[in-house]
Amino acid sequence: MSARAAMIALHLLVAGCAVAPAAAPPSAPAAGPSAAAGDDAGPLSALAYYQTLQRMTPVQIARESKALAALPATPNTQVRIAMVLGHPRGQPDLARGLTLLEAVLKSTDPGAVGLHPLARLLADNYGERHKLDGQLDKQGQQLKDSQRKVIELQEKIDDLADIERTLPQRPPATRPAGAAR
Repeated sequence: MSARAAMIALHLLVAGCAVAPAAAPPSAPAAGPSAAAGDDAGPLSALAYYQTLQRMTPVQIARESKALAALPATPNTQVRIAMVLGHPRGQPDLARGLTLLEAVLKSTDPGAVGLHPLARLLADNYGERHKLDGQLDKQGQQLKDSQRKVIELQEKIDDLADIERTLPQRPPATRPAGAAR
């Protein structure tokens, strides 16, 4: 599955979750901030948590990361920590996020099994992002090398132009007198 398809699927899943709370407003007041920190192991609650992360500032994401680190290591908590680690406004650590997601995927715990599709989607996304980050770093290094080579070649051209200017001028070629056509 390509990264684009994975992102589309993730957005569709998140969009689908956005519709469900609007249809049930009486239960919405009961689901406050404590529910976001609780251990509701369903994938829908994890997707709702992902939407909550999208509205957070970098400072709030850092606070959330510390709060999640203090919770017991359940599959739901591991997925949420992985979401925080993969969030672009936080301090992304895709390798650690992938490690947590792989642990959830390997787990046979009933709470983890329900999160397997979401964990697989996130793991695929993080793996693709990690690969693209590596390619971006490689291309950045290649660009720097190319720019350095361009500068070196321009210096050589300038040196050759200086040498050419210092050469004495050739006298114009004269034709022999008897070689008239």
